[in-house]
Amino acid sequence: MSEDTATLTSSYTEMTEMLLPNDTNALGRALGGAVLHWMDICGAIASLRFSNQSVVTASMDHVDFKGPIDLGEIAVIEAYVYDTGRTSINVKVDVRAENPQENETRETTSSFLTFVAIDEDGTPTEVPELVCETENEQALRERAKSRRKEELEALVERLE
Repeated sequence: MSEDTATLTSSYTEMTEMLLPNDTNALGRALGGAVLHWMDICGAIASLRFSNQSVVTASMDHVDFKGPIDLGEIAVIEAYVYDTGRTSINVKVDVRAENPQENETRETTSSFLTFVAIDEDGTPTEVPELVCETENEQALRERAKSRRKEELEALVERLE
């Protein structure tokens, strides 16, 4: 693997957070802002691992809150790079809730984030080309690209 390329797997990041009272609403469920914060951090780490450079958040697409995370549950945040531009890095981020006592897991949140790699002066800088070495990496990439395209098309339809 050259300096000019990086793999989807090299960007894969998983982090966990236990939902504690400071991050809950009056219903004992995760605050949306706390979940967005976790997603931003996880996406930034994936981008940093991929590019080996500092990154800044450029955008977060539509966020789907599919279900709650309840007090005491574990939030599992997963992110990976699925596409790049010259200086931009597109990341798929998914969140699921785990209830270890019930041996239960469910999807809760998903979005697409874009980061920009920057040099020590804060100037956007080129990122490696994404390489998918396995069929699984290629499938993840294609699913993410397809899903994002569907979401953008739906957004355009709603705006028309």
